[in-house]
Amino acid sequence: MSTSDQASASTPGKPGTPGKPVYKDRAYRSPAGLVGGALLLGLIAWLGGDAVVSGEGRTPWLALASMLVAVPVVVAFSVRPAVFANDDRLRVRNPFRVIELPWACVVSLRSGYTNEVIDESGTKYQLWAIPVSLRGRKKAHRQQAREAHRAAKGGGGGRTAEVGRPVRAETDQVMADLRDLCEARAKAAGSQGKPSVRWAWEIVGPAAAGAVLLAVLIAVA
Repeated sequence: MSTSDQASASTPGKPGTPGKPVYKDRAYRSPAGLVGGALLLGLIAWLGGDAVVSGEGRTPWLALASMLVAVPVVVAFSVRPAVFANDDRLRVRNPFRVIELPWACVVSLRSGYTNEVIDESGTKYQLWAIPVSLRGRKKAHRQQAREAHRAAKGGGGGRTAEVGRPVRAETDQVMADLRDLCEARAKAAGSQGKPSVRWAWEIVGPAAAGAVLLAVLIAVA
């Protein structure tokens, strides 16, 4: 899970008042999704490009139409998903939608077999960029058990302090951090507002156009 949440410059306040620090968005993305998407896009470019250059008859047009469908879909599910969080709101960029949720309207950030955010109306939005890792959870549980076993055998105070901190999988820790931020900022003036959802037409449009073109080419065969 890649993250960037560095503090930017402080904004000047009133005379004699310390400036309020302003933070950049914390960005969460799936490295596995980015790598997988890049490999798939390379494969599509290789096979599709070869068909366009070497194909005969309608083959180049079929290849172009297929690429017009495949590339936006691959981008949507691999490269595009991201979650951005700042002091005021959570912005979720899913494959085909962008959801903006001021912290005041976030009711829950829930982790199960998927990670979800639930708003005040009860609507659930899946966090595609923060996938649940069952393997990571098992690894964290084993590490927690080892630390508890060492503490029980050694009886040292230093070890006990370490065991007091729960060991979590990386994505579960990200969700815990987002919950903490939500709780801390839910009542802030800048965190008020209503959810906003918009379709990602930059993805939907090309994919739909490619699907229509592909259907027409197949129909007139």
